[in-house]
Amino acid sequence: MAATVLQKETSQVHREVLEANKSYASSFGEKGQLALPPARKFAILTCMDARLDPAKYAGLSEGDAHVIRNAGGRASDDAIRSLVISYKLLGTREWFVIHHTDCGMELFTDEIMRTLLSSSLQTATIDEKGWRNVEENGGSDEAKFISFLTFKNLADSVTEDVKRIRNHPLVPKDIPVYGYIYDVKSGKLNEVAEATAAGKAG
Repeated sequence: MAATVLQKETSQVHREVLEANKSYASSFGEKGQLALPPARKFAILTCMDARLDPAKYAGLSEGDAHVIRNAGGRASDDAIRSLVISYKLLGTREWFVIHHTDCGMELFTDEIMRTLLSSSLQTATIDEKGWRNVEENGGSDEAKFISFLTFKNLADSVTEDVKRIRNHPLVPKDIPVYGYIYDVKSGKLNEVAEATAAGKAG
């Protein structure tokens, strides 16, 4: 007899997600026939910030493009891994690096993050004195081995990431890489001219 897993209690968020999925799946229709490669042959690298919806700000439908997200929308090793797969196996030919205003990655440094994590794994808080742990209990020094890729200047971070992608030995020179900043107050994409120039296809 198959074992039955009983979950005594689920969160409201958990229930809402499953209900939303049930509704979505009920009218999924022909989306199940979408091809694996992105139809519009481009990719976006952007931040995980909940205020950003790439499908809306870039006019995407399911199947249109690859969207790669991480904290800050940084050109980390893993982001580049995804971009390489995106072009090499799935045919994307243009890439956008999109950071955004009011980004949390400007509010701390690697040193701050490592110090906080060394004494507590619980969510920290920020006030006029800066970041602090609500409780000092547990923690780990493992954070000292991680680069959190924080930054102080938004346009510079976009340019830095575009340059890193452009100059990566696994990235073909004929793929243009565009640099933009999304304005969380207006919804507009504003080009970082220096970044786009650096990412120009050769």
